[in-house]
Formats: sequence, structure tokens, C-alpha cells
Amino acid sequence: MANPGQGLFITFEGSEGTGKTTQIQRLASKLENQGRKVIVSREPGGTPLGEEIRHLLKHASSGQSMVPRAELLLFEASRAQHVDELIQPNLDQGNVVICDRFLDSTTVYQGVARAIDADAVDSINQFAIGVTLPVVTVLIDLDPEEGFRRIQSRNTEPPDRMEQEHIDFYKSVRQGYLKLAGNHPERFLVVDGQQSIDAVEQFIWDGIKERIN
Repeated sequence: MANPGQGLFITFEGSEGTGKTTQIQRLASKLENQGRKVIVSREPGGTPLGEEIRHLLKHASSGQSMVPRAELLLFEASRAQHVDELIQPNLDQGNVVICDRFLDSTTVYQGVARAIDADAVDSINQFAIGVTLPVVTVLIDLDPEEGFRRIQSRNTEPPDRMEQEHIDFYKSVRQGYLKLAGNHPERFLVVDGQQSIDAVEQFIWDGIKERIN
């Protein structure tokens, strides 16, 4: 494993219903068993300001008419606060930070699926994160229709603003993620989300160990 004195930043990406939350919890437990202090966070969110922005982006009625550029800038505002207030300070202390979504979500959701200019998205992403990049990004790949079947089977509340998007939106998201992973194989660990929960967990753990040794 990595030197306990070094911070370790791991992010999880994927469309809706891929099981990121479960796998993040399992990976955090494994790393804690290795003696590491693990901070689990999410985007948008992770800080008091970020959580307010999350509510606006996902649940607030005032967000229903949000234009794509405003959506992009709100995600980046949450991210900038997240990096400076939580992520980088914990990395500086030698802790592990595992984040449910980071800059790649914006590259794909806003840059690909929302068709915002890719160069503009990349520039704003870089402005928000500075030099803070994940060492490993776990992409759980799953057919969008299967992902939404999972969401519908477990949700007891109405879908949030992002979950209300048409299936074609999420097909674009999936293809965007796979293209991004292909362009950055040194960082991305792609796992088949159709496998059992235990099989996905083991694949991720083996990949993490290999990449951070």
C-alpha cells in the first residue's frame, strides 16, 4: 500500500444506479483496516456551502428552469469550496479521501450530455480544482436502462432533477465516461457494474492495490 504519510485521493464515477455508494463504503472499510484514516465525501456537496448548492441543483423547485451554463458554474463553485476546505487539507495530513464524483462528472454530464463547449468545461474544471487530481478514478460502467431499473426499485421518493433526464441523456453520459477513461487509462479503473456486488468490490480492491503500490 501507499506510504501512510502520503495522502491518497480516490474518486468514483458512473451514471445513476451503478452502486457507487455501496462500493465506496466497502473500499473505505478495507483501507481503514490497513490503518489509514479515510474521509468519504461527495459532489456536489462535501462542505456546508456545497450541500446548499447540492440541494439547489438536485431538489429545489427554483432549479427546474436552470440553464446548462448556470448548472456548470454551480457544480464548479461547490467543487472549488470542496477542494480548499476538505479535500486538499486532508491530503496534506496524509489521509485518504474517497469522493463520490469529481471533475469527470462535469466533463461528461455538462460537457458531453449537455453539449457545453469542451474547452470551456475543461478550463473551468481546472480553475476549480487547481492541482488537486485523483490518483485513481473508479468508473463503474453499467447500461443506463439497468441503472434506472435499480433506481426505481429502491427509491421511495420522487426522482431528483438529474434523475428526471431522458434515457438518451444517460446513454450519452455512459459513452462520454468510456471515452474519457480510454483517454486517461493511467488514472481510470473501469469495472463492469453488471457483476455481483462482491465481484465488483474485489475487482476494485485488486485494481486499487496495484495502482497505489
